[in-house]
Amino acid sequence: MSTLVVGDVHGCADELRTLLDAVDADRVVLVGDLFTKGPDPVGVWRLIRDRGLEAVRGNHDQRLLDAIDRGRRGGAVRAVIAKLDAADPDWRAWTAALPLFADAGPFTVVHAALHPSGDRDATPPKVALSLRRWPHDRPDDPRWWRVYTGGPVVFGHDARQGLVQRKRNGRRWVIGIDTGCVYGGHLTGWVQDEDRLIQIPARRAYLPV
Repeated sequence: MSTLVVGDVHGCADELRTLLDAVDADRVVLVGDLFTKGPDPVGVWRLIRDRGLEAVRGNHDQRLLDAIDRGRRGGAVRAVIAKLDAADPDWRAWTAALPLFADAGPFTVVHAALHPSGDRDATPPKVALSLRRWPHDRPDDPRWWRVYTGGPVVFGHDARQGLVQRKRNGRRWVIGIDTGCVYGGHLTGWVQDEDRLIQIPARRAYLPV
């Protein structure tokens, strides 16, 4: 079975559609941060719903759920919620059920980071959702994947870092695929069974870097 893992979409529905159409995948897993920041959260949701896409939870997905729980009004997050609710309120239950981790063959799919050992049970939600640098996310801490010794993993969340590729025995072993589509970069997909990357250029920079 062919599995496509897709980097941070951030509301870039046109680019997501182009990527999905370019790869004949049996299964698609998104690395989270699905709806916010970009131009078309409803379009992203319709692709997820109509094509049966899977995802792990990102920090921006969690932010939407937190805003719903706290009843916040106004702001960009609430505007995204309102658009999605008007189109199809089923997005809420689907997003609330998103896991922190998924499997793509031997790879763990996570939004942000894993414990350096690769142990999911040792990876708290804050690390899985938002950590970039180990252990405290301070500027002088190393990127978490530089001290990582666990099993194969694919992640997003770090557009400033861009594409990350570490190899073991000639094959990619740690893969970072947030390549900043919403900022005018690319939407990156990785075809697991072929160990192949594909990148779709952003139609424009929807947000400044």
